[in-house]
Amino acid sequence: MSRKSNNPRGTPSGAKPGPLIRSRRAYFDMKFGQLHVRTAFPATGGFDEQEPLFCLHPGERTGRLFQRFIASMAKRRSVYAPDMPGCGESDPGPEGSGPGIGAAVVLDLAADLRLRRVDLLGAGDGAGVALDIAIAAPELVRRIVLVGAFALDRLASVSQGCLVLATGSTSIEMRRRAGDLRANIEFVAAPEYSDDPFTLAADVLAERVATFLDRS
Repeated sequence: MSRKSNNPRGTPSGAKPGPLIRSRRAYFDMKFGQLHVRTAFPATGGFDEQEPLFCLHPGERTGRLFQRFIASMAKRRSVYAPDMPGCGESDPGPEGSGPGIGAAVVLDLAADLRLRRVDLLGAGDGAGVALDIAIAAPELVRRIVLVGAFALDRLASVSQGCLVLATGSTSIEMRRRAGDLRANIEFVAAPEYSDDPFTLAADVLAERVATFLDRS
């Protein structure tokens, strides 16, 4: 495992200092090449009691999508936002690899970090990657947050508690289908998060997600 460039967030002149957040950009050596990951840690340096959160971006984006969001979430727990293989600054995946490579890479990263339990957040089609991970390693994944009503037909295959923030125009039938799957699926119509919520509403979204993840 190798890491590169340490970029702690500064406090603007005259601003009241908040909780110390340690943020970094790192490279991890994986089977296919290097994986670029944005990370943020609470003042405890990552030795926090809450499960780390992995943020998985839509296929057309990168982990940069979560830059403001992870800084807010890191007041409570360690956060990792990888660039999926072939996206951003990560190396391409193996030739001919399918959608499952994203899940395999995140599982390898969690093992490399020696994490026993994690929470997952999948945005857009990153939701499918989150569900792939939860299905492949149910003992690793504690809770799941899906931002956008993607892959709902696969929720029946996971046992973990799940929060679905449906950001677009979501039909009553889709909500009913999700609610019928399991009692521990929380489905929330959240059109206010439709336009780049991880930037424009990062703190509000982080509070909502943290409230769900922090439940005992």
